[in-house]
Amino acid sequence: MGYKVPFVNPGKNYAMIKEEIDAAYFEVMQKGDLIDREQLKRFERNLAAFVGTKYAVGLNSGYDALHLSLRAAGLGSGDEVVVPAHTFVATASAVVNVGAKPVLVDVGKDFNLDPEKIEEAVTPRTRGLIPVHLNGYMADMVRIMEIAHRHRLVVVEDACQSLGSSMLGKKAGAWGLTGCWSFYPFKILGGYGDAGAITTNDPDVALFARRMRYNGEDRQTGEYHGHGFTCLLDNLQAAFLDIKLRKLPQWIVRRREIAARYRAGLGDIPDLTLPHYGDPRRDHIYQNYVVRAKQGKAFSEYLQENGVEVLTQFRKPYYQHQALKLEDRGFPETEALSREVCSLPMNVEITDAEADYVIEVVRGFYE
Repeated sequence: MGYKVPFVNPGKNYAMIKEEIDAAYFEVMQKGDLIDREQLKRFERNLAAFVGTKYAVGLNSGYDALHLSLRAAGLGSGDEVVVPAHTFVATASAVVNVGAKPVLVDVGKDFNLDPEKIEEAVTPRTRGLIPVHLNGYMADMVRIMEIAHRHRLVVVEDACQSLGSSMLGKKAGAWGLTGCWSFYPFKILGGYGDAGAITTNDPDVALFARRMRYNGEDRQTGEYHGHGFTCLLDNLQAAFLDIKLRKLPQWIVRRREIAARYRAGLGDIPDLTLPHYGDPRRDHIYQNYVVRAKQGKAFSEYLQENGVEVLTQFRKPYYQHQALKLEDRGFPETEALSREVCSLPMNVEITDAEADYVIEVVRGFYE
């Protein structure tokens, strides 16, 4: 159907920055800079500076960032890695695909890994911890890093949804051994195809990732340093992402304006929980504006039927898919929010009038 308010509007976003995107395209194409050229190196420098790390390594996807991070950390067969029960399946799949075992832990009211539940899942085999900064709001990295240090765990941040968020002024992706990024088209910083990156302060990790993304080859010497993968960030995507990265601070401001508008219009509805958590140490950049509606499926279907395109991610928790063979130890918060979750339209293309229409439809459901 044609929505009055689409969840995202890539065509409109392109029109907003068309002149700069087109110029980047022609620069790359006319120079023939297709693989591992200056545009990629420039984006990596700018991404590292934005996050606050020494290095960034461009990759093909957020999954590749997780996968190479775990390999760089030496995690593998016999190891256990703590992951959230509520996240995209790639977080756990990366653990499985290096030969380790994902151990799931429930999340808190902010959708992120609950620090209170981490230590009960730690065993003598636990070597890693992957907090996921979901929807644009960081996990409590102060407490998570304290736990990790106490148990000598490697921390890999799945920051794919939270580029630009911070805690106590330190940005997501700068706390652990690595920060892992996805630039899937509908992320807050999205390419025109899949893309990803690692940020890190460890020179050995950065070097490992640069070699392994190109089949294990050191591009300077031609020497192979292991059996690697093919997951280099395309130069053209890097050029586009570098332009969008410059826009990101102002785009975050706009997302917060929309979030404030939703809060003002919907904050008095008892059956609707809004994503405003009140922790002064952490800020929210609203990659997604995810509400919890007690009416669950009926709520999201009503919005769709009335012209508001919504997203209902993870309605079925990933560990309940039998083919994944994951241990379900009981995760009540994950299962409750999975029944209630609904993401409202949140993008920099949305107008105030469109946001007001979303509010009108939501209120219409409850009234």
